[in-house]
Amino acid sequence: MTVSVLGGTGPQGRGLARRFAAAGLDVVLGSRDPARAVLTASGLPGRVFGMSNADAAAAGAIVVVAVPWDGHAELLRELAPVLAGKIVVDCVNPLGFDKQGAYALPVEEGSAAQQAAAILPASTVVGAFHNVSAVHLDDPSRSTVDTDVLVLGDDRAATDLVQELAGTIPGVRGIYGGRLRNAHQVEALTANLISVNRRYKAHAGLRVTDIQYTED
Repeated sequence: MTVSVLGGTGPQGRGLARRFAAAGLDVVLGSRDPARAVLTASGLPGRVFGMSNADAAAAGAIVVVAVPWDGHAELLRELAPVLAGKIVVDCVNPLGFDKQGAYALPVEEGSAAQQAAAILPASTVVGAFHNVSAVHLDDPSRSTVDTDVLVLGDDRAATDLVQELAGTIPGVRGIYGGRLRNAHQVEALTANLISVNRRYKAHAGLRVTDIQYTED
């Protein structure tokens, strides 16, 4: 299975690409600058290829959106025809920053994931990977990334597949977190984690208690 990561040269996208490739998946990094994508891909282990965002979107069976929030809607509108029929995994967190730290931004559609679903009616949008430390993902010295990933969506087959994708990363569990309408609070929680990390000089993630690792 080929997984494409749009915005794959940024910290989160590059970290996810590293882990997916290490799990044996073919990974395509997309970027506004294809040359930068090629260069980034060359520094990652496994089968990782770099190209433009449009070409990456066409190449992947699953397409992860890891672009900055301020370019989110514009990119998805541009790529909507290419993304039709695909599972699109949105991990974008609409956050603002000021002297007091990070805070959640209002989104007209409710969340970044819901905005993606509104722009991409011919795609199946799933929200996931919002709260995972990019530092831990992109650290080759770490054998595991000990965290849970909340997976949100309205299509059970798609959320199951994305949970499996999360589970290819050692130490990570994909946990169903509800319908896509519940994505706002998961995206916004990243602001709280940033505050935790600044206070404790950490790269904290989430663990959900009382859930067996293997779900029915």
